[in-house]
Amino acid sequence: MSFIDSRVIMFFVSGFICGTPILAHHSHSNYATTEYTHLQGMVTEFHWINPHTWIYIEVLGSDGQSTVWALEGPSPTELLRDGWQRDDVKIGDTITVRCHQLKDRSSGCLLGFVTPEGGVEKEWD
Repeated sequence: MSFIDSRVIMFFVSGFICGTPILAHHSHSNYATTEYTHLQGMVTEFHWINPHTWIYIEVLGSDGQSTVWALEGPSPTELLRDGWQRDDVKIGDTITVRCHQLKDRSSGCLLGFVTPEGGVEKEWD
């Protein structure tokens, strides 16, 4: 094989490799996905960002102490496809969620469903 032939082959191989999209996603194995946790709280932060949206809510416990929960959701693109808009959830709103809590039982969840203030429950995942 000549030097020019090998350069042509490498050119096409490089083009194929660079032109092939890489599909990667991390798993949700850190969440207890076989059970739902039900929470209600006030939105303290809302991040409409890629690759995942994040909602932080302050939940008042039965002992009167409040805890901030970090709630992981899908990308904004997925939410828009499902009919959600960025302003459907706002800082200061009280929302209700059904989510999959972290396996270590800390204050984090993978969102499944969200009920906005004055709204109806809709899938958030």
